[in-house]
Amino acid sequence: MTPAINWTRFYSPQSVAVVGATDDTRRFGGRLMRQIAKFGYGGRILPVNPRLTELNGLKCYPSVSALPETPDHVGVVIAADRVIDVLRDCHAIGVQCATVFTAGFAETGTEQGQKLQDELLRFTRETGLRVMGPNCNGPVNFIDRFSFSAGYAVSSLSEPPGNVGLVSQSGGLGQTNVMWRAIKAGVHMSYQASCGNEADLTVVDFARFMLEGKETDVVMMALEAIRDGKAFMDLAQYAADREKPLIVLKFGITDAGKQAAASHTGAITGSDEVFSAVCKQYGVIRAQDCNELYEQAIVLRNRKLPKGRRAASMSLSGGNVVQMADVGTHLGLSWHHYTATTDKRLGELIPGYGKVGNPTDMTSLATGQPEIFRKAMEIISEDDNVDVMIPVFTFAPRADLEHAARLSRDAAKPLVMLVTGGCHDDQSLTVDSLVAMGAAAYRNTVDTLRYVRTAIAYREFLEARRAQAPLQRPQGMDQSAVAKALGASGERTLTEREAKSLLAQYGLPVPKELLATSADEAAAHARSINGPVALKIESADIAHKTEAGAIRLGLSGEAAVRQGYEEVHAAALRYKPDANIAGVLVQEMVPRGVEMMLGIVRDPVFGPLIAVGFGGIYVEVLRDITFRVPPVDAPTAREMLGELRGYRILEGVRGMAPADIEALVDCIVRLSWLAHDHGAQIRELDINPLTVPAKGAKVVDALLVVGRDQ
Repeated sequence: MTPAINWTRFYSPQSVAVVGATDDTRRFGGRLMRQIAKFGYGGRILPVNPRLTELNGLKCYPSVSALPETPDHVGVVIAADRVIDVLRDCHAIGVQCATVFTAGFAETGTEQGQKLQDELLRFTRETGLRVMGPNCNGPVNFIDRFSFSAGYAVSSLSEPPGNVGLVSQSGGLGQTNVMWRAIKAGVHMSYQASCGNEADLTVVDFARFMLEGKETDVVMMALEAIRDGKAFMDLAQYAADREKPLIVLKFGITDAGKQAAASHTGAITGSDEVFSAVCKQYGVIRAQDCNELYEQAIVLRNRKLPKGRRAASMSLSGGNVVQMADVGTHLGLSWHHYTATTDKRLGELIPGYGKVGNPTDMTSLATGQPEIFRKAMEIISEDDNVDVMIPVFTFAPRADLEHAARLSRDAAKPLVMLVTGGCHDDQSLTVDSLVAMGAAAYRNTVDTLRYVRTAIAYREFLEARRAQAPLQRPQGMDQSAVAKALGASGERTLTEREAKSLLAQYGLPVPKELLATSADEAAAHARSINGPVALKIESADIAHKTEAGAIRLGLSGEAAVRQGYEEVHAAALRYKPDANIAGVLVQEMVPRGVEMMLGIVRDPVFGPLIAVGFGGIYVEVLRDITFRVPPVDAPTAREMLGELRGYRILEGVRGMAPADIEALVDCIVRLSWLAHDHGAQIRELDINPLTVPAKGAKVVDALLVVGRDQ
């Protein structure tokens, strides 16, 4: 078991050593030494370089073993092939944590680089010495003024600490595109970590540390790759438990659909869709670019969330009022009428004005009377029909802007400022200044309302999570029978009949069907079913029977069934002459209904997932599909259906009867438990279509590929 890291030693060390320290600031070791002192570190600095005896007024030591004390944290800036030897020396004197800045490991893509990184990982596991990196920019502690990083973006910062943390794999992008710009925009930081290759300590380790502490209320993550999907989901659960927002920018997306897939679900899965679904399920807030990371943090950092979607806004500009109404409505905000009490108070504030609308055009109320604007803003903010207040300022005096900033920071109800212009009596007061004061403030209407909507969505996620009942396994699931069937299957594609038999063990509804190996037997099976039948080729070598033309529908009478048998058999052989044909499946015709697709896919990062979408032949074209990590409950299954663009079809359109949504929900839940219990053995499962008429549901066709990942 990997030992826990002592984060106090790592982020707040009493002493640090720099192996590879130099007085040449053109080199990393020189810049690192300069930065430690410049940032305000108050502990002991122990430079290590056998070619120097003194560095910047400090005694310089020839090796780690020659140090007069065991440092809390060691930075390593030497050639890659010497790193392990230095870490051995560190372990020998009791060092518990180190940061390896050195490049030349797995990021090189070479066999030698990978070998060095594998050796580093083995060393950390054997000794318990915890390592950040290699190939990283290091950590920054803004609270205790400890910067173990040589980046220019850090050296130019002197702003006070804040309550927003940042974790990234990239040093340059994380420290410049996000951290530096965030701080300059008024978002002050608690901790930052640039993790590099993550040979030992990972982005998840650093994010969890930040979430644990009282100093950090929001954690931003900029990720090139998620190497451990389960660890990421556990982190998201932990963030949700603490009700601290986790905002993630994911780039360098790995396409899970690159591998050839036998089923429709395998063909349409893609990691960005999957990642979005995981984020939604676990309450992770996605950002689309670096700016969005810290801009979303602005409204979330005080964890003061709107209780509902009822917004109010006011402006001296009528055009801004109209735009707020339009954009806000489009994003799902509602503009409720103010209460009678608010109307009365506003009437007393400006006698004779009458009833006002929401959003409120203040043009004739407060032009030239800033005290009226400020008072009206307070009155509207206190309205019981208002969950979030969004005042719009064009050009306003400093007193108005600072008053709104204090309300945004201190009032019980969220207030988000939109400043489209600036401060007309003090140009040094900017939106960035207001953010630095603790206000939620923005420059653009659409961004403002999008981020308000994000805060509302996060509040809704937390409320739904609190109300969620413990997951209950539905009755009628034979886990042992399925485990036995899958275990006996080896790595192969099951026939439709075999797949349906397995699904039936978990309570999914399947039609009556029998296998025929001759035309006479097909006719006999049709008689026993006593109704119209479908004929389908049964062959593990023919995954998609429609493409092969090896299917006939709605056959009645012995002659038609016999003829259909011969046609299906011949079509299969034309399509794939060497196919191993087991026979022809004789299946009862199911009632017409909405055709859905349910599936299980195995994502390379997040493991088994369930997929739900509209089925039939258009599934890959329309891509109207949604994913979840199993298992799911009935409310989540309904939520998945609600995300589909074609959801109204299930409710009944143009005279069609509504589909049995509850039967469909039950199928989704049962399939999710199958994925949860046996997903490691299922490479792909494709139910297409699952027909959902006005009553009940039936698995019309199914394809199941069995096999574990190598």
